[in-house]
Amino acid sequence: MRTNLHRHLPDSLTRVRNLGILAHVDAGKTTITERILYITGATYKRGEVHDGTTTTDFDSQERDRGITIFAAAVSCSWDGHRINLIDTPGHVDFSDEVERSLRVLDGAIAVFDGVAGVEPQSESVWRQADRYGVPRIAFVNKLDRAGADLDAAVESIRARLHVVPLVVQLPIGQEDGFTGVVDLLRLRSWVWSGDTVEEGPVPDALREEAQRRRRLLEETVAELHPIALEEFCAESAISARTLAAALRDLTRTGEGVVVLCGSAYRNRGIEPLLDAAVSYLPSPLDVPAVSGTHDGEVRERAADPAGPFAALVFKVQSTATGRLTYLRVYSGTMRKGDAVLDTGARRTERIGRILRVQADRHTEVDRAAAGDIVAVVGLKAARTGATLCAPEAPLLLEPPTVADPVVSVAVEARKSTEVDRLASALARLVEEDPSLVVRTDAETGQTVLSGLGELHLEVAAEKIRRAHGLDVGIGRPQVAHRETVVRGVSGLLYRHVKQDGGAGQFAHVVLDVDPLDAADGAVFHSAVVGGRVPREYVRAVEAGCRDALADGPLGGHPVTGLRITLTDGATHPKDSSELAFRTAGRLALREALRASLMVLLEPVVEVTATVPDDAAGGVLGDLAARRGRISGSTARAGTVVITAIVPLAEVFGYATRLRSRTQGRGTFTTRAAGYAPVR
Repeated sequence: MRTNLHRHLPDSLTRVRNLGILAHVDAGKTTITERILYITGATYKRGEVHDGTTTTDFDSQERDRGITIFAAAVSCSWDGHRINLIDTPGHVDFSDEVERSLRVLDGAIAVFDGVAGVEPQSESVWRQADRYGVPRIAFVNKLDRAGADLDAAVESIRARLHVVPLVVQLPIGQEDGFTGVVDLLRLRSWVWSGDTVEEGPVPDALREEAQRRRRLLEETVAELHPIALEEFCAESAISARTLAAALRDLTRTGEGVVVLCGSAYRNRGIEPLLDAAVSYLPSPLDVPAVSGTHDGEVRERAADPAGPFAALVFKVQSTATGRLTYLRVYSGTMRKGDAVLDTGARRTERIGRILRVQADRHTEVDRAAAGDIVAVVGLKAARTGATLCAPEAPLLLEPPTVADPVVSVAVEARKSTEVDRLASALARLVEEDPSLVVRTDAETGQTVLSGLGELHLEVAAEKIRRAHGLDVGIGRPQVAHRETVVRGVSGLLYRHVKQDGGAGQFAHVVLDVDPLDAADGAVFHSAVVGGRVPREYVRAVEAGCRDALADGPLGGHPVTGLRITLTDGATHPKDSSELAFRTAGRLALREALRASLMVLLEPVVEVTATVPDDAAGGVLGDLAARRGRISGSTARAGTVVITAIVPLAEVFGYATRLRSRTQGRGTFTTRAAGYAPVR
């Protein structure tokens, strides 16, 4: 079927790449994006993160903090291909931005630090990409730094990410002497001097090593790819052409990961990286057709500009000039003035303008076709995750998942006259970032803002101050607790009977409650036989149980990590109804939870601290005092890398403490590690 598509679709679609840059914070994602834009001619000056002159980190907070906070889309051209590139955040608090971006990408470039290798957030974003089946190539950056080691970084990719690295380059020089790379496919060298690059033969000193590594690459590829294996057995070697085709196939199936190297800051290695991106990563035609649902039926939409229109909203942004809605077009063609259906909201909206995005700059275009990532103006209500489609061909696409918030702060306007403006600003924040949640505390009446971390909430509060000119007060961060079952109950019988004139209510249910891993959430299962509880009433019991999970018996926190089994029940010919069974399910589970042994859970994070040798003891003691469980300690070139699982509540303010204990020489990163019992 894809062959037919290639025959009928314009050649331009095969030359589109929708890619993301993924990595741990400070691995060099934004610098790589800047160099790509500069080399492809999309910009005429190289932006620098430390100067606050980058294209994609255009928000004032990003420039002040020197980190990427918001995913930014840019476009450029290379070797006849159009590359739509999304620079994603690397900080754990903004992982939801990465999630939304990955949902609409066809491929990605994973960036790793040449000294540190695979870092905690690198591993997290890799797993996120795994969930969406996004093909990746890897780029080991910062080979010009002291202690950089390509082989060590590749080994960490193999060990921590459990993938087969296919190294296609050999560095020329080390650390400060790193000047270029040897292409192992063509056995040619690339050497950079300033902004110029020269291609030539392999240096004599590296010829033997290059041949050895080329042979190793051939053997590894032959083990994974049948056509390459056939040629290897027949010729005792694999040609560059066959090797390239095999690398393309292995990348797109995820069986192997092509690894390149360089130094983005020194502008070394970007051209081969672009070549690899267009050679190995897929076009919109090379990925499976997107599937959605309509009236309970699963339907596929191929990447055909002539097909019915379907697109997914992955980002909403409020600007000084209006509301921008970012979307990925999967099928069909959208033109200015078209009426589109928001399937989930069941409302029709009209496309005002269509913009080709270059971070904070935009170019208006007449239309957007399958494979495009664009922003549109004119949509009033479409939210992140919404499906837009042709009204005559409705379809609902799966939205990106949204992480549950784990940290909350109270927010209040310092002036009583600005209460309404604050409510409006918070509503706009939540519209732009679905991982933020605003609620009113029933007991205190305070407005509570919840998010994915302390920095996440800090950035949100600062955005209110800067973008809306509001003076707001922020309370101390509080973590979101959960409750779970340690020992459940079986055979809990609950009979709901209500008679107050007219039709009554009758529902009889029997429940078992068993513990599960907290990460598995709550699972409902019906084991009723003989039709004693009709199917529609089973669904009502499940809905009632879900209602009861909102507040547990220990402290009113959400309940997770349990299996609920409906084992028996009974109905009344006149008084039974879905409402009665929903009520019975809710009250029965509440009673079952009170009879079960429950524990309180708190969010925990994996802290990775890099500290000088002489400060390691004090840092270990401090982490232990913060209820941390040390899980690893590795010595590395005068420093010690300490890994520990620490309650999130104990990490608030840790940056200041670590700087104090290490005289400003220590750094740390965190990665969400789920929930653990409060100790």
